[in-house]
Amino acid sequence: MKKIFSLAVVACMALAAWAQQPVITFEKETHDFGQINEVDGRVTTIFTFKNEGMAPLVLSDVRASCGCTTPKWPHEPVEPGQTGEITVTYNPNGRPGRFQKTITVTSNAASATTRLFIKGEVIPKTAKPVDHYPVKMGAVGLKANMVDFGSVTRGIRTERVIEYANLTKDTLKLSVLVAEPFVYASASIEKAEVEVLPQAKGQLHFVILENCEAYGPMELKAYVVINGQETRSDEFAVTLKADMQEDFSALTEQQLADAPIADVNGNINLGTFVAGKKGSASFHVANVGTDVLMVRRVVSNDPNISVKSPKSIKSGKKGTFTVAVTSKEAGSYTSEITLITNDPKSPVKHLTLNWTVEK
Repeated sequence: MKKIFSLAVVACMALAAWAQQPVITFEKETHDFGQINEVDGRVTTIFTFKNEGMAPLVLSDVRASCGCTTPKWPHEPVEPGQTGEITVTYNPNGRPGRFQKTITVTSNAASATTRLFIKGEVIPKTAKPVDHYPVKMGAVGLKANMVDFGSVTRGIRTERVIEYANLTKDTLKLSVLVAEPFVYASASIEKAEVEVLPQAKGQLHFVILENCEAYGPMELKAYVVINGQETRSDEFAVTLKADMQEDFSALTEQQLADAPIADVNGNINLGTFVAGKKGSASFHVANVGTDVLMVRRVVSNDPNISVKSPKSIKSGKKGTFTVAVTSKEAGSYTSEITLITNDPKSPVKHLTLNWTVEK
């Protein structure tokens, strides 16, 4: 009898302790949105809850099962007998088809975790030409306005395309041209000018020609011409980029053994200059190979510096490279230039230039 009495006392104490805790109940734990249109955007529902316990209810966390679902909840305590709301928003953009998401509610209630659910079906939006051709050039849409050819071997014809669409209900005359003075690339459609029917699609062709004489990075613009109206503005421009590489694959073993070798310090200190005044300094590149070293190009993207270089350097000799520096403010400066030569083992060298400007 004593054991039974003791168990009854423990049970009563546990029940009393439970009765002092907050208790969370929801009017609904699942919401079905039914069919919703992707084009209409976000949808929202509210889960109303009540604290039916004897102590304040605090929601410590409300977490959705994915980033497409966003919950908002009260952070202040909900007193006994009072109600609160959890607002849940679902973003259907890019998520066609049926869905079911979980929202986990964590609180200090007797049942610490409650799970809510939303579900429904997203009706996908109807794709329009403009959705697939986001770059708008007047009446024409393009999938991109930049063509990156990547590394291109000089002497080899290389072609890339960009898809276009007529976004209007009118027939258009369309052509494309490369801006002067670049004569080593071409741009075209199927022929010089084509008629593009309403909503019709096609391809713009961009070509790096076999006779391209550029070395290293090259950037130029092509322009889309609609109904014969040539407008050389950025709105109608396609940027073409390529890194032109010299082809050494045909060299024999003897030619490789006799090839020129460019020897240069990769970290060059130009010295000190006066702020607001032009200055110059020089560095040297030695040819420690047998054949003549041809300086193909020196590339600098820094407006503060320009480099004057020799065209060639004989075997066993040094070439002088003159750097003109324009710095308006005092400080320490660092810039990088790219030296491109006919050294087959290392045709591209990246050189770091350092200098100081004083008042």
